[in-house]
Amino acid sequence: MSRKTKERPKSTCDCVVVGGGLAGLVAACATAKAGLDVIHLAPAAPPDHRTSALMVPSVKILADLGLVDDPNALGEPLRKIRIIDATSRLVRAPEALFDSAEVNEQAFGWNFANAAMSTQFSQHVEALPNLNRLEASATGLTRVESGWMLALSDGRSIKTSLVVGADGKRSFVREAAGISINETRHKQSALVCDLKLSFPLNGESVEFHYENGPFTLVPAGGQRANLVWIEGVERLAEITALAPEAILAAIQERSQNLFGKLELETPAVVFPLSSFEADTMGKEGIVLVGESAHAFPPIGAQGLNLSLRDVAGLVGCVNKARLTRPDWATGVSKAYSGVRKADVRRTNMMVGGLFKSLLSGLLPAQALRAGGVWALKKLPPLRKSAFRLGMGPG
Repeated sequence: MSRKTKERPKSTCDCVVVGGGLAGLVAACATAKAGLDVIHLAPAAPPDHRTSALMVPSVKILADLGLVDDPNALGEPLRKIRIIDATSRLVRAPEALFDSAEVNEQAFGWNFANAAMSTQFSQHVEALPNLNRLEASATGLTRVESGWMLALSDGRSIKTSLVVGADGKRSFVREAAGISINETRHKQSALVCDLKLSFPLNGESVEFHYENGPFTLVPAGGQRANLVWIEGVERLAEITALAPEAILAAIQERSQNLFGKLELETPAVVFPLSSFEADTMGKEGIVLVGESAHAFPPIGAQGLNLSLRDVAGLVGCVNKARLTRPDWATGVSKAYSGVRKADVRRTNMMVGGLFKSLLSGLLPAQALRAGGVWALKKLPPLRKSAFRLGMGPG
């Protein structure tokens, strides 16, 4: 098999990427640029009005793929992170401000609108000659000699060597491959919306810590901010049942009136939260990337960042594979699973630990968390190490 672009029979290819979200788009682009003959299954879906904070190493992955040229033209730089302990607990952490200049970076990362990224990435993907995009979903997955046969929702079938599941938390690929997860469904959900503030955040993300989770305002350009409010399921259900004026009043109160008069720019939408990690990231020519392989609460801006590292790890395994071997895809899936295990486990433990420390009502846990924030605030070497850990490998 050659890494060169070739004319593909309609019913066969080297790789099928399943999933039309951002992780699927990037995986399709990356595997095609690695020289594989790719079909991307991306069924039509409504625009994703959420945003994603991508750290510097993740933006470099996108830049290396040619998907992002100037991040400042597509997103809003995140130069500072302010943490405010707004709990009423006996032991509280001090307010802390972290500046990217301390690690000689112009920003920790950038806040991108998911819809804008999807549009830009799609335009780039469509220009790749060895990548075909189909508005169809996978409905069947069967093991055949040296590969897999996928049945599509439009009645067609595709034979491929490698299947990339990038189809989200309820992944068809993961379930069809028999890869299990142990999912924890949290008692909290996340409310997201866009706000207009009375004055700009100027690149500063502000995170209030409350008993049921963080209330975070992320700069989105000008006087706009993206809100991610983690709160108990029942409480958010009560809030979203209110009139828009009452929803805004609840948000105003939670922000402690620090940003002047607020305005709702988009409706408030609630997403349930859960955590899981797939038993394996890949086997027998099937690999999982993004939320098909792992999920956790939106704390520390790790979600899409980890997904992009999945894609980078997959490309590294493809580049090392001997594509002339009939079982090359099996080797890629096995190598990929080994390569990604440590990073996924580390990130899950870090996010899970942060989330539990925020929710714990135990005095020793509160004291430990407060002491940790104090140490980060007062000890520059420790603070810089935490910056690098949060920004991710690379």
